[in-house]
Amino acid sequence: MEAQNLLSRFFPNYKIPLIRASKKPFSSSLPSNPSFHSLLQSHNCVSFKTHHSPCLKGSLKTIFFCLNASENAVLEEKDCKKPRVVKRKKLAVFISGGGSNFKSVHEACFEGLVHGDIVVLVTNKPDCGGAEYAKNKEIPVVLFPRTKDAPDGLSPSDLVAALRRLEVDFILLAGYLKLIPAELIQAYPRSILNIHPSLLPAFGGKGYYGMKVHRAVIASGARYSGPTIHFVDEHYDTGRILAQRVVPVLANDTAEDLAARVLHEEHQLYVEVTAALCEERLIWREDGVPLIQNKENPNELYPAEECDIHADILTTA
Repeated sequence: MEAQNLLSRFFPNYKIPLIRASKKPFSSSLPSNPSFHSLLQSHNCVSFKTHHSPCLKGSLKTIFFCLNASENAVLEEKDCKKPRVVKRKKLAVFISGGGSNFKSVHEACFEGLVHGDIVVLVTNKPDCGGAEYAKNKEIPVVLFPRTKDAPDGLSPSDLVAALRRLEVDFILLAGYLKLIPAELIQAYPRSILNIHPSLLPAFGGKGYYGMKVHRAVIASGARYSGPTIHFVDEHYDTGRILAQRVVPVLANDTAEDLAARVLHEEHQLYVEVTAALCEERLIWREDGVPLIQNKENPNELYPAEECDIHADILTTA
């Protein structure tokens, strides 16, 4: 009753129903009133909280009341804004082998962890394990590039046209061993990602792929390695770095041991980055460095929080 009396002083024409001993909230809309807001902060029976989250369209404030058996009221005021709708993205994946990262991203899309769908697989090896997986999942497979041994492959211009017809938004390279042609990069600026099994810029470039990377890391005496996801430019492994994960290199590691440890992180990292990409949580710093917004708190940006995590690894590993 006290909550009703309080409201009537500031909104004489407004009536709210009284729900006794109810655990479920009910809602109602009120015009904003600074005097009412100020009084709530000092009132001994009512607590007031302001939240900023998208809800309904309009200029009114939405007030939520929860009345318990003692008739105290807890009010939460939410600014009403039209929610931003992000369309589901269409992805193309390029592979040259088994495609374990391709499979991880596809499963994440199917499970709803990624707001997108893989609409085509591009490969230079039509008989590879990843291509077989795509066929089994009814994902179209495209052969690229066209060569003497693969006359059915597409030319760069034909590939761009095919991706345009499929309305592809982003391209993910997942173990694709061919250099991406400039024509494709120009057609998809800031829209092509690659994953590399080392902490770039170390152990990257032409000739560094698969086990060759892990053998080189161990031979160098490096104490840490891990996957890097970066944007693709006209050269091997030189595009802007978007995300990395650190794993230790142990004293008795073989290349196979290290590869398994890195691959485990690759599968998780590529899914997380693809999810951010599809949810439009990427921003570009003024100096051209790409950053990822935290899903729960957009003010937190990767790599800032990840650097703290990696610092802990470096000091405790």
